[in-house]
Amino acid sequence: MPTKRLLDPASVARLAGLQLRAMAVVEGFMTGLHQSPYRGFSVEFSQHRQYMPGDSLKHLDYKVLARTGRYYIKQFEEETNLKAHLLVDHSGSMGYGSGEITKLDYGSLLAAALSLLLLKQRDAVGLVTFAEELTELIQPRSTMGWLGQLTKSLEKLEPTGKTAVSKALLNIAERVKRRGLVVLISDLLDDPDKVIAGMKAIRHVGHELLVFHILDPLEISFAFPRDARFQDLETSQILPSRPWHIRAEYQNMMQEFIEEYKQRCRENRIDYRLFTTDTPYEIALFEFLVRRKRLI
Repeated sequence: MPTKRLLDPASVARLAGLQLRAMAVVEGFMTGLHQSPYRGFSVEFSQHRQYMPGDSLKHLDYKVLARTGRYYIKQFEEETNLKAHLLVDHSGSMGYGSGEITKLDYGSLLAAALSLLLLKQRDAVGLVTFAEELTELIQPRSTMGWLGQLTKSLEKLEPTGKTAVSKALLNIAERVKRRGLVVLISDLLDDPDKVIAGMKAIRHVGHELLVFHILDPLEISFAFPRDARFQDLETSQILPSRPWHIRAEYQNMMQEFIEEYKQRCRENRIDYRLFTTDTPYEIALFEFLVRRKRLI
């Protein structure tokens, strides 16, 4: 099916340019939105809203009135529904990829596609990139032309340095006072206690928080076939290993790591979703739209 192929991460990665890839993903997603298993889920991208008493008549769309007999007001850029900040981790560990794409590739395209969805709905979207420190903070805007700036910033990201997810979250909690939606895209390979503390700070100041936990399939399965030398992408430390000797113990530890995030996010009313880099983008986009509908 063409739509499914467009949403497959490996297929999308072959397209040139992040903005083009994001547009292909969103177009494919919208084409398949009303098909199984999402039949009955509706979403509108409208540049108008119904006239309400007190609205200025100078913004009335007379063409729509003549055609339908209904009163609609033209909606301008400042009339946004939501302010969202996308936090994208580009620390060294995000550079890992056992297949055609890395975690950073996946996360960057996911952020670009979410930006396009938000802008289509006339929401304001901003971008925060971080590793050990914040590397860029772009304030939210709602014009469709803003997508080019966002994708340009995402395209230049390189995996570098150590992870400091908690520091980034605390920084945003301190800087962004107006309530909105914060979307964290990260592998969360940091101290869970510190990360959860940062998440709680985001919730404490009134923001909704959606966490997209991005991992490579091999980081979960550890299904390496032979002796291997593992290199820490953040410290460059090298560790020789026989993967099949430690696979069961590793899988248990990884499952405990994931379950801890799931449980503690649930306890703090934080939406948590785990995705591997071979997960079709439609699943993440649908999860996001469902969450957004609950916020407006």
